[in-house]
Amino acid sequence: MPDSPRRLRVVLGVSGGIAAYKAALLLRLLREDGHRVRVVPTESSLEFVGRATWEALSGEPVYTGVFADAVGVDHVALGRSADLIIVAPATADILARAAAGRADDLLTTTLLTATCPVLFAPAMHTEMWQHPATVANVATLRDRGVHVLDPDSGRLTGSDTGPGRLPDPEVIARSALELLIAQDLAGRRVVVSAGGTREPVDPVRFLGNRSTGLQGAALAAAAASRGAQVELVAANISAAAHELATHRRITIRDVETTAEMSRAVHRAIEGADALVMAAAVADFAPDVAAEGKIKKDAGLDHISLRENPDILAGIAADRPHSGLVVVGFAAETGTAAEVAELGRAKARRKRADLLAVNAVGQGRGFGTPDNDITILDAAGETVGEARGTKLDVAHALWDAVVRRAEPRD
Repeated sequence: MPDSPRRLRVVLGVSGGIAAYKAALLLRLLREDGHRVRVVPTESSLEFVGRATWEALSGEPVYTGVFADAVGVDHVALGRSADLIIVAPATADILARAAAGRADDLLTTTLLTATCPVLFAPAMHTEMWQHPATVANVATLRDRGVHVLDPDSGRLTGSDTGPGRLPDPEVIARSALELLIAQDLAGRRVVVSAGGTREPVDPVRFLGNRSTGLQGAALAAAAASRGAQVELVAANISAAAHELATHRRITIRDVETTAEMSRAVHRAIEGADALVMAAAVADFAPDVAAEGKIKKDAGLDHISLRENPDILAGIAADRPHSGLVVVGFAAETGTAAEVAELGRAKARRKRADLLAVNAVGQGRGFGTPDNDITILDAAGETVGEARGTKLDVAHALWDAVVRRAEPRD
């Protein structure tokens, strides 16, 4: 999920569908992210998940009717005070009542008084989702600025299969929290490289590095959460990085070698607004890769290497169009002073618009959840710093990119 800048007040509406049990997982995700969550179920939803469960998981009182807390005027106060409202599952009935502006229980009155972003996550049988009445109700809500996710397609209750399945709780949480993130990359197309390229020595062995691709995946996820269409060129990234980069606005292109990454990146940047080369690209490759596995008794005492092309420097020097913002990464080892000097020299040599310099090794950088970068311009001057989770660092870097990007009409 995208990192939230503060502890949010979230109203979680739960309507009466079999998928109500998944809302408990959604509630746990939001609570683990540090948010205060008030669950507002419909009366029928309590047939599936009881009031005691919601109160135990949320630590908040749970009511369904408008008269339960007359002193606190809950039906007005909840909508006014919420930072975000999520309705999951959203049945055909709650979509119809919301579209009609009904106010016959605590959830619908809360929706009528809300001034914050609202997201519905529908779940129902395929025929109900595709019925003209539901289609019209969803269109009405979207026209009013309400966010309605499309349901997943898959196994429903019984033997039914088709569109109408509740999206995964992680997807719902991410989609909802993104509504509170500035959409300053909306309408932009960006390219991010991630992971570490591998150069084959033989069919079994390769020259590579320790990059897992987590920082590149975080950059892709952060850009998508800010509205960008993202192409992620992924070199051997970890399963965790793949999961982090799973988003409806991210297309992943898997590559293996530096040559494959170079071709994929050059294709992707045509018409793109920004390129962030976060991948750890192999500087050298074997002159020739053996066709069969090299045996220990073959008498091999050295591997002849050739230098790989510098993808970042090449694109910075010969851009396909002037509006492309080019960003590189420099992973260095040594003392803080040594890393800073190496970064400044690399920034002047690469001539990218921005260079993110970070120290690696001894538990820093590769494979860790956190990162610490200094952002330099093409002259080697410091223009920003960021530390924290890799998503925190990603957002800070995109802030710097947005400041340099050409304005949109």
